[in-house]
Order: sequence, then C-alpha cells, then structure tokens
Amino acid sequence: THRRDVRQVWFVCHGYGQLAQQFLRQFEVLDDGRRLIVAPEGLSRYYTDHMERRVGASWMTGEDRLSEISDYVDYLDALYEHVLKRHRRSCVDVYVLGFSQGAATAARWISHGSATADRLILWAALLPPDLDLGIAWGKLEDSRLTFVVGEQDEGVRTSELEELEARLVDHQIPYETVSFTGGHRLDPDVLRSLAAT
Repeated sequence: THRRDVRQVWFVCHGYGQLAQQFLRQFEVLDDGRRLIVAPEGLSRYYTDHMERRVGASWMTGEDRLSEISDYVDYLDALYEHVLKRHRRSCVDVYVLGFSQGAATAARWISHGSATADRLILWAALLPPDLDLGIAWGKLEDSRLTFVVGEQDEGVRTSELEELEARLVDHQIPYETVSFTGGHRLDPDVLRSLAAT
C-alpha cells in the first residue's frame, strides 16, 4: 500500500498462544489498499504443546506482571511512533483492536501509553479489572470504545459485561457493544462493518 493511499492504520493485538503472523491473516478481509494492518507480537514466546512443536506468544504472565505491562506499553508506543512517522497522524484514523488477552494489552496501552486511537476495539474480552477508569477515562473517552462479543463466547459473561457497562456510565465513558452469532473468534463480517464506520 502506498503511504499516500492509507486512510486507516490498524494495530491488532493477538490473543494468548497466537502468533502475529497467523493472526494477521484474519485481517485480509480488510485489505482494500487503504488500510495498513500492523500486527505486533507479544514479547514472550513459549511451546504451546508438550511435544514442543507449536510455538505461541503471550503479552504477559503473572510473573513480574507490572514490568511486563510496562515493557509492552513501551514497545507498542515505539512501534506506533515508527509507523506514524511514515503516515501523518492527522491524515489517518488509528484503530486499535485487541483480541482476548490482546484486549487487555490494547486497553492498557491506550490508557497508559502515549499513543492515541480513534477507535479502540476490545474483542472477546472486557477492560482489565485493574484498569483505573478515573485515570484512564480521558483517553478512553476519546477512543470510541467498542466491545465485540460472540453470543456463544463463554469467556465473556453477561453479568461481567453489565457490571462494566455500569462503571463506564458512572465515569461518563461512551462505548458501544457489538454482538454476533459465534464464539471466541473474529468474525469477518463484523470486522468489515467496524472498518467502514
């Protein structure tokens, strides 16, 4: 994609155990020559099976958690700065999508980092429970916060979503929720719809 043609820059954060290269393939439905899709990878790789054949990546673990969060926020800020040196920020819309574990990563990055997003999409997950909305509200308020939840996704409970929605209303943070028929996965039709708005 020629940089003058780019109108949207997407940063897409994969889920636990996924690799960026495979995750990126799911966004081919958005490739119209006007969107640049950037798929960073979690900083920790590991074997996902006992045979040590399949490798996955993770954004963080419980070990030295705060340092890992700080590391990935710095990493994503540096990547954002690098990408937007080539694409003038005022000329593009920045979409940040986090899937599953990547949703917590995306939310923390936009809340605590220097990057700004025109739209923050948290797919198959909610905001991390430890995210202080009193501190994060300004950046979340400006980021067109969107939750995407599959109707059969057992990872997102209706009661948790309702509780979070009440907290967002209390903090006057606008949001929208999009649902689709399906489980814990990306949906190409919903992706296209989000990209068009």
